[in-house]
Amino acid sequence: MVIGSDPDGSNINAGCGSTHTETLAAAVLEHRADLGLALDGDADRLLAVDHTGTLIGGDELLALFAVDLADRGQLAGNTVVVTVMTNLGFRLAMAERGIVVKETPVGDRYVLAALDVDGLALGGEQSGHIVFRQLATTGDGLLTGLVLADLVTRMGKPLSELVRGLVTRVPQVLINVPVPNTELLADAAAVWSAVAEEQERLSDTGRVLLRPSGTEPVVRVMVEAAGEGLAEEIAQRLGALVAYELQAAAATPG
Repeated sequence: MVIGSDPDGSNINAGCGSTHTETLAAAVLEHRADLGLALDGDADRLLAVDHTGTLIGGDELLALFAVDLADRGQLAGNTVVVTVMTNLGFRLAMAERGIVVKETPVGDRYVLAALDVDGLALGGEQSGHIVFRQLATTGDGLLTGLVLADLVTRMGKPLSELVRGLVTRVPQVLINVPVPNTELLADAAAVWSAVAEEQERLSDTGRVLLRPSGTEPVVRVMVEAAGEGLAEEIAQRLGALVAYELQAAAATPG
């Protein structure tokens, strides 16, 4: 069954697709389907819904594919490629299973480049943009959906069971901090000192990532940390420091 399939030139992903999965979830429940597949506007990304109507995100799907390929001896280099935004829970899940995680900057082009450099088979992003390098040269949501349907069929188990306990997501907070000039971040010693201190406190239970946006004048502050409200607290503290330090640097002559 296909829904959201009546384009009029301006209704792409309007109330449907990977940005509005509640419509798909309702249809899965209504029709008692085993699986729902949500594509984005150009169909290079895919998210899934299990038979209970629960959304299965990109990190969980990538983990499922990585484990399946590894179990069948088809995960080249026993390595999966992800971006810096992939949840810490994914990294911990792969470590438990002896699968190596290679990290790239945000962007599917970086994932593809890393796959090709080392001859690897699988990589992807949180968004559900997943690359099966032995099958395609880029992310393809339709292909990802077919691979997922094949996996579920081969396993003879519902998707909900296959992903249960696979990835325990660490709470993640992402804030965008408006700044006068993102290039000033590189030399903001006080900011990087604070980042190092926060990371040291978190140790391997959390992660701090700062990066300038490539498309707008903001610095993205991402924090992952176990514990209620801790990620938000750290993100807000670092965000305020970034705003203060970069405003001061921009106001300093020369």
